[in-house]
Amino acid sequence: MLLANFTLNSPPIACEVCFQPTADLLKLDHISQTPNNVQPTTNIQTNVAEPQKFIRLPVGLNIGKNSVIASTFVRGAEDGSQAIDFENWLVTFKDVTQVLGLNVKTLEDGQLELRSPGLITRINPKELKTDSELGLVLSIADIKNKLGVKCEFNIVDYAIVFNPPWLGLADADSPPQELPVIIEGLPKVNSDNFQFTVIGQQINITGNSNSSNINSQGNLKAIGSLFGGSWTLGIDRSDLSDISSWKLTEFQYLRQTPNADYVIGSQPTFWTSQGSGSYWGFTAIQRLGFSAKNSSGGAFSPNQRLQSEEVIHTIIGEAKPGTLVQLKPGIGNIVIREVLVDSSGVYRFENIPFGGSGTQNYRVFLYPNGQLTAQPEIQEAKSTILAGQISSGTSALMISAGLSQKLVQNNFFGSFQNWRGGLVYRRGMTEDLTLGAGIIYDQSILGLGEIFYQPKDFPVRINANVLMGTQNKGWDYNANINFNPSSRFNLNFFSDRLSQRFELNWQAWTGLSLKLSSNSRENTWIAGINLAQTGKNFSLFTSTDIDTKNNLRWNLSSTLGNFQLNYRGNEIGTNTVLSYNFSPSGVTGNSINIGYETLSSIHSDYLTIFQWRYRSKTLFQEYLPLWEFDLGYGVGSRGSGLIANASTAIIPGLNLKLRYEEISPTKDETSFKIELSPSLNLQPQLSLGDTRFERLRNEGGIFVQPFLDKNANGRLDDNEKIYIQDIDLLVIINNKNLKSYQTELTSNGVLIKLPAGIYRLDLDPAGYPINGKPLESAYAVEVIAGSYNHIRVPMTPAYTVAGKVTDNAGNPVGGVKVEAVLSQSGKVKNPVVSVTNGAGIFFLEELEIGTYNLLVNGQPAQPISLEIKPDSPLLQEINLVIKQ
Repeated sequence: MLLANFTLNSPPIACEVCFQPTADLLKLDHISQTPNNVQPTTNIQTNVAEPQKFIRLPVGLNIGKNSVIASTFVRGAEDGSQAIDFENWLVTFKDVTQVLGLNVKTLEDGQLELRSPGLITRINPKELKTDSELGLVLSIADIKNKLGVKCEFNIVDYAIVFNPPWLGLADADSPPQELPVIIEGLPKVNSDNFQFTVIGQQINITGNSNSSNINSQGNLKAIGSLFGGSWTLGIDRSDLSDISSWKLTEFQYLRQTPNADYVIGSQPTFWTSQGSGSYWGFTAIQRLGFSAKNSSGGAFSPNQRLQSEEVIHTIIGEAKPGTLVQLKPGIGNIVIREVLVDSSGVYRFENIPFGGSGTQNYRVFLYPNGQLTAQPEIQEAKSTILAGQISSGTSALMISAGLSQKLVQNNFFGSFQNWRGGLVYRRGMTEDLTLGAGIIYDQSILGLGEIFYQPKDFPVRINANVLMGTQNKGWDYNANINFNPSSRFNLNFFSDRLSQRFELNWQAWTGLSLKLSSNSRENTWIAGINLAQTGKNFSLFTSTDIDTKNNLRWNLSSTLGNFQLNYRGNEIGTNTVLSYNFSPSGVTGNSINIGYETLSSIHSDYLTIFQWRYRSKTLFQEYLPLWEFDLGYGVGSRGSGLIANASTAIIPGLNLKLRYEEISPTKDETSFKIELSPSLNLQPQLSLGDTRFERLRNEGGIFVQPFLDKNANGRLDDNEKIYIQDIDLLVIINNKNLKSYQTELTSNGVLIKLPAGIYRLDLDPAGYPINGKPLESAYAVEVIAGSYNHIRVPMTPAYTVAGKVTDNAGNPVGGVKVEAVLSQSGKVKNPVVSVTNGAGIFFLEELEIGTYNLLVNGQPAQPISLEIKPDSPLLQEINLVIKQ
């Protein structure tokens, strides 16, 4: 295994290229096509002769049976039946590069790089041979030994036949060139300064037979956007029927950019809080030299926003001079970087991103002698981003100040008191080490120190922080040390002021692992074993551990065909469920379950349940089935009775769960519970919402609504239809189709969910309606967190005018330019142009509604104008007459 920044030691790989000098070579620049599927022609045995007896021979140069150069001069000799001393024949360097398709490039150090789809090597021009008549030359032996190309002389064709090993090898591993995203000069669509996007709530209603009261509680949350950021409102309602019990638990304004974040309102602290109550205040984060990782939803996390999206490492290794080293991602064959090892025997790939938009691991391919057709040695370069670690030379500054909120009865806003605040600065000292320091005021003045260390030459990771000056023992700390020398062994050590804990996991064999852990606070040691086995229609996973207090815990999960067994237990009790699923998938459909649960209480409670379950497929939310039903009967130590559950997500934006039970392991009473989670989108249009709406805290999107604008007024009128027929072909975001994004197609348009930023939106002609086109084909669209930018795209009718141009005598006039120039004031459009063919026929296409002046070769024609109205036919004919 190879870790990023580690030094690689590869086996010796020889590659020495020696030729004679010339200055004219620096002017060479040959690129030729290499024929494919070529086989050798003949095998010629050569005689040995004195090189001084060689003469200039006119021969052809072939790639297999295909002739590349019909005739050129080489220096050699033949006896009428075969070549003489063929290894010492001389071929001009220019002809060799042309016939082999070698691209010659002069490097900064003066060396020449020869590159083809199967070879990359370097030649010192001072070592090239020179012939007095031919100029720069290579011997056949040099071509074989230095370039790895077999050569033969075919006396019948009187040609030298080259058989390079890379025949048929395409340059498929070259990285694809992504089109740049250019937004300059495009019409910009800005988001509104304020949006109220979604409102959702969770409602729980419970009751039981021992009480006549029905309890109802829940919370309400609303999200929108404001001046480039998102706002979130949260209200806790401990009693839905009593408004005085409602409390404001959250109000937050959050603006996140690649280099800075600003938070106002409720939020977590970036230090371990000493005080009580939730924290309300202002926090600003400035990142210098790096961008934070995009949040995937949920609330603001200061520590996450101090974490770099990617960490830059250097990959170093050793190989024989002449070895071609390529760096590729862990999956795929795209060549990210490549280098030809020089005389130092060391290669280096600098500024390699790990994590973020990059990758967590790479592969290093070493090709001896630069031969891409040779079997390469493959090594791995892996790295993980340590939470809190940033790249060398980058830094971050966070400052925060605010008050504590304490919830008070009959007070919606609560009480704000006890000022708190702090400042922390974090810097990447090296590729391995990041340090942080700060000062905190939280009931007292505290010092903050941080260290994030991941050395390049030892598989250990250290993450620790300390608060100095606390009220308890004067200091408080958290430390995490991870030792991971191989994929089979992992050791974690955790320590804080209250306890020390460690976890050891060792995969002894495939499917069998051992574990050992300890907790000083509980004064226990725990040893365990995990076993996992799979086969055809069979799987087994078991986990068993025991501690020094003789507490035994186990978990077993196994499947055999349509049967499934789950059995777990600990010092409190056991739970066993045997299921038979009638569906082959084992997830959806009908199943029969038998369950047995015990509790190690004074009464030795137990409960046996016989249950039928049905689970449907998911449609609207991938993680929730449309319908799910459980119906069972339980018999236990407390009695017997019905147990039923039902849930549905059939209505988008509304999840409903019901539970009814007459018996449980510890109670003999009837109880019920109703969970209701409705949400409603208010923007971009009024509709049922999404249960995952909290991602809008740090995400937004674009709502594209194409429509057929019959009257070309740019507005969606009542009689005009939304056009979504080919919207997946029509809409392109940042040069990528909609399949590359998370989208939601509705009858009124398509919703594209995106992180905040500026995006290029193109309208591809492949998705245009028949005889229709947009007024603008591209936009620069602003996306801010908390809302969707609503873009209506009018697709105006595209009219076509066809006809013939004739002179006064009625003769067709060919080769003249026909122009239709929009004559309406306030509209500046390029003229629509067509050139007549020999019969005088022209076509003026993609005309919009309006009045046009008609010109032929810049002069008015008869008729002189054309008016297109909304009710005009999409294709009309008009003949033009010009004076000759």
